[in-house]
Amino acid sequence: MYDLIVIGGGPAGLTAAIYAIRKRLNVLLISEDLGGKTNYHLDLPDMESYRIIRGVEIVNKFKAELEYLDFARLMEQVVKVEKVKSGFIVETEQGSILETRAVIVASGTHQEWLNVPGEMEYLSKGLCYSALSYAPLFIEKDTVVIGKDDLALRSAAELATVANHVHLVGPDSTVLQTPLGKKLAYAVNVTILSDYEVTRVEGNGYCNTVVVKNALGQEKKIKTDGTFVEKGLRPNSEMVRGLVELDGRGFIKVDAYSRTNTPGVFAAGDVTSIYAEQVLVAVGEGVKAALSAYDYLLPYL
Repeated sequence: MYDLIVIGGGPAGLTAAIYAIRKRLNVLLISEDLGGKTNYHLDLPDMESYRIIRGVEIVNKFKAELEYLDFARLMEQVVKVEKVKSGFIVETEQGSILETRAVIVASGTHQEWLNVPGEMEYLSKGLCYSALSYAPLFIEKDTVVIGKDDLALRSAAELATVANHVHLVGPDSTVLQTPLGKKLAYAVNVTILSDYEVTRVEGNGYCNTVVVKNALGQEKKIKTDGTFVEKGLRPNSEMVRGLVELDGRGFIKVDAYSRTNTPGVFAAGDVTSIYAEQVLVAVGEGVKAALSAYDYLLPYL
């Protein structure tokens, strides 16, 4: 039996696992990959790396350490966590069944893809999924934000404070009636294309053009220095549905100590209902979850 199983290899999961190892817990991290959302970053043709402060440097150090400690990781996908008398059973899609006294769920979220030509080709090359992380880089540049809900509005609004122009493609009519939506409607450097959808992205090494089309079939090409897909985040929480309390969107509810409503189950990072989907926030939450789990496990050690 493990003392602790950490589900997820992103910033929160990696940090939690390394802290647990340093507390000399018998810990196993289970994830399909290591790095999580830090594997998707934004490269720009005219941007020097020293101008960018990235949480990825911290995450990469933890990632390298865990890659070396191969006994502490299992590269599989968790499909279910079940409460049993002795603790918990963690099942993977590949058939592994593992027993543990405590669990940290740090499985993160997944983005909705555009599923249009050019998307995979230009992913991370002028096309990215976190405007809130990169907005300060777009002073006096032209940008495109694609999405229909609050996340797209927030991203467009932050970019509008520094960018030369922002095209917001596909926002829902209801969010445009919010105070932030109305502000964007009156902003001189924002163009709202609510009745358009993206059909493809183009470029020459980097994405520099977004092609959109309206319901009448009219096509428009938008030149851009940076494009952000903000179609919303979906929590990877299905493996604990019914075991812990989720909010209306499926995010795991946690308290200030990263505890769920089920003793012995903790959660950290983007899969939880905390504010801000940022790498450094997830790193801190991973530390907190590991320390809380250690306190919970002390009577068993």
